[in-house]
Amino acid sequence: MMIKILVLHGPNLNMLGSREPEIYGKTTLEQINTRLQRLAGSLGGEVEAFQSNSEGELIDLIQKKGAASDGLIVNLGAFTHYSIALRDAISWLAKPTIEVHISNIYAREPFRHTSVTAPVCRGMITGLGWRGYLFALEALLGLLQEGEEIS
Repeated sequence: MMIKILVLHGPNLNMLGSREPEIYGKTTLEQINTRLQRLAGSLGGEVEAFQSNSEGELIDLIQKKGAASDGLIVNLGAFTHYSIALRDAISWLAKPTIEVHISNIYAREPFRHTSVTAPVCRGMITGLGWRGYLFALEALLGLLQEGEEIS
């Protein structure tokens, strides 16, 4: 049975490749999604990815698409630091979730050091660039395939 992973990209991530390349690199969101789909296929999984600049739309995606997924990978961008509503949606879904950040949020401005969503996620990968998404996918698929308890 194919393991389905929902990947959600938050605000401004559609600008990857051109937005502050010294922080976020030159890889585009389309390139990241393509790499995720290739890796998922080779590991027995399937990825469905979405990007939105709207908090409400991301919540709607979790509610509508999350139930059909086995797990989530989220990079909620700035919403990471203050969206209790997204935290509640992830918690409600009760699916294993890995939070990803391209830059090291702990090496940046102090307001970025807090993630309100991390406590309801299985884990977090931060500061490893676009590769963090691939590491998150490998970890999530591995945990799900092994049937490990991943609350």
